[in-house]
This record gives sequence, C-alpha cells and structure tokens, in this order.
Amino acid sequence: MRKNYVAEASRLADFTAETLSRIVKIKSLSCGEEHVIRELKDILEASGVCNCKIDGLGNLVACMGHGPRIIAIDAHIDTVDTGNLCQWNWDPFSGEITDSQVRGRGTTDQKGGAASMVTAARMLAEVEDELPFKMVFTFTVMEEDCDGLCWDYMIEKEGLIPDFAVITEPTNLALYRGHRGRMEMEILIKGISAHGSAPERGVNAAYIASKIALDIEKLNERLATDNFLGKGTVAVTQIRSESPSLCAVPDICRMHLDRRITWGETKKSALSEVSELLPKEASVEVPLYNKKSYTGVSHPILAYFPSWKTPIDHPLTKGGISAASVVLGHLPIVDKWVFSTNGVSIAGRHGIPTIGFGPGNETAAHAPNETTSREHLNIAAAFYAELPFHLTKEL
Repeated sequence: MRKNYVAEASRLADFTAETLSRIVKIKSLSCGEEHVIRELKDILEASGVCNCKIDGLGNLVACMGHGPRIIAIDAHIDTVDTGNLCQWNWDPFSGEITDSQVRGRGTTDQKGGAASMVTAARMLAEVEDELPFKMVFTFTVMEEDCDGLCWDYMIEKEGLIPDFAVITEPTNLALYRGHRGRMEMEILIKGISAHGSAPERGVNAAYIASKIALDIEKLNERLATDNFLGKGTVAVTQIRSESPSLCAVPDICRMHLDRRITWGETKKSALSEVSELLPKEASVEVPLYNKKSYTGVSHPILAYFPSWKTPIDHPLTKGGISAASVVLGHLPIVDKWVFSTNGVSIAGRHGIPTIGFGPGNETAAHAPNETTSREHLNIAAAFYAELPFHLTKEL
C-alpha cells in the first residue's frame, strides 16, 4: 500500500523547515553557490539519497529509481542579493523558523522549493524500487544571472534529457504550465565628441539614446498579446555613456533592454522591431553570457530564451492536477508565471514538457522581508512525492 505523502510530509515538517533554515544561512549569489550545494549534498546523503553528484558546472544532481522514463524536479539555489538592509525587519541570513514561517533571503526564490524537494527525495528513497520513473532532483546554479543556462549545460554537456520536468519556483501552490520567454538586447549608439563648451560641434550619443528610449517606451505599448501567456514587453533597464571627460560630449552610449517574449514572438521579430526604431548612429545585438561558475567552467550562451507552454490536456499537466488535488484537498488553480524560470531552456529551447508547483508567493521574490509558509513547504514536498504515481495513470 502506497504511503500517504501528505501525512508523511507533515510528520517531517520540522526536518523541511530546518533544511531550509540551514541553506538560507549560507549566502549563495550566482557563481558563488559552492557551499550551499555541498550542504545540500550532505543533507541528501544523510537522508538516504545515495546517488548524488556535482556536475562540471556545479549543479547538484540526485537520482533514484530505474523506470524507463525520467522526471526531473528542479530548484535553483542561487539568490539575488539583499538590497538595502534598512528595509529588512530581520537578518536576511538568519533562517529564522517561527511556528508558521521560515524567514530570510531565498526562502521563496527559491530555496523553499529546494527544501521541499529534499523532503520528497527522502520519502521516495524509502520506496525507490517501487518508483515508476527514474527521479532526478536537480539543485541548479547561476539561474539569477542567466536563467536556463544551467539546464542548457546539463542537456548539452552532461546528457541529462528528462522526459518530463517540474519547476519548483514559487507558484503559491497553484499549478503553472508556462510563461513568457526572455531576451536581452544591447543597443550601441556612436556619437562624435566635442568640448562641453561648444556641444554643437559634436554629436551627443546621450541625446540620441534618450530619443531611442522614448521610442522603446512606445514600442512596449503595441507588442503582441497571447490569451494565456499575456503581452510581450520591452523595457530600458540601463543607459551608460562614455566621453573623454566630464567636460566633453559623450561619443558612446550603451543601452540595455529587457524583452519578455510572448507566444509567437521570436528573436528575429524582436530584433527587427527595435532595429526599425534606430537611427544610423545606432545598432542592436543580443549579448553573449559567458561567466564562469564556481567550478571555473563556463557555458557561453546567447541571452535569448523562448516562451513556452504545456497544453492543459497534456499527460503531465493532467497528472500534476491530479497530484495537486490530493495534496491540496481541492482542484488547483492552473496558471502561469509572470517572471522567467529555468523552463526557458527545459521547455523553451529543448521542448521537454514542463509544469511548475512551488511553495511561496512569487510577489515575495527579490523583495525585502522574504518568507515562506511552513504549510506550503509541506504541501509542496507531498506533491513532488505524489506526482510520479499520478503521471503513470495519465500515460
């Protein structure tokens, strides 16, 4: 008789909260995740999960079961920084546990999902021989810097190609089945320098940039919309100029754009829309992300990640709804993320069916006074353990 994973996760509630507290206490910005990866590996192995390894990029991969198909359950374990500490009511790295919450940076985005995964892995390790799938729990790096890069590396360099994937980013215990894609663009504006006392002798790159920025604002208003994923967006997120001195007209200006891509939009179409706005002094390109991980390995990748959505009637979505109904006691809300996740590579680049279910509310992501509900942690852990048995019925 299969275990009641809701009851089992409740029994392990303190273990889940303590796991989250331990990893919140370890600061782990992108490219600096080594200590939290090793802490998680120790916790997993002490919990009976024997097949754990750290790959070349620094991702932690824990495997169990021997089914013919693979389910990957993923959490990135890097976080953004704290921002202004004056906005926090507690130490961001305290990992404080209360009766109802765990507090600190990353509790929602997204070490909470990682802690629930550890508990699910502990529960499933006890029935490993009965698993209908090979389960792969991935604790991934560098997502905040370049979401999707870690999974692009695992698929292309490590040969880890799951049949199905679950993202454990915060969903407020709703079932998510997609989100818009993401793209970065860099605009380069070239002017001609002149002495600041006679600006008419030069071509001010900053003035050209300001006009382009206003055109980008107008472009945002007319971008395409998808009934499920929502509207595409574009925003100027950084402008920086260069000049020979503060007494000289700037001859170079660089502008960074954040582009969110809805269904049907592509890299080509997005670049074309911006190119049409640019004067002869300006050009646009998609930048290459090429930073080294904490292991010293890099995986260069263009900063373009397509949108994705898994159909409502797909077996994975249906299995997810069934599992969520058991752990919640009612049908889940089925929706999408507003922000981007590692799904941009798993589903967007590589076409692997993907859903999301995670503890915490995404409105707390990147915000001060970040917390996650202990009840959410327990329900999410039960969901990850339940899912393989429900998915089997849908295939």
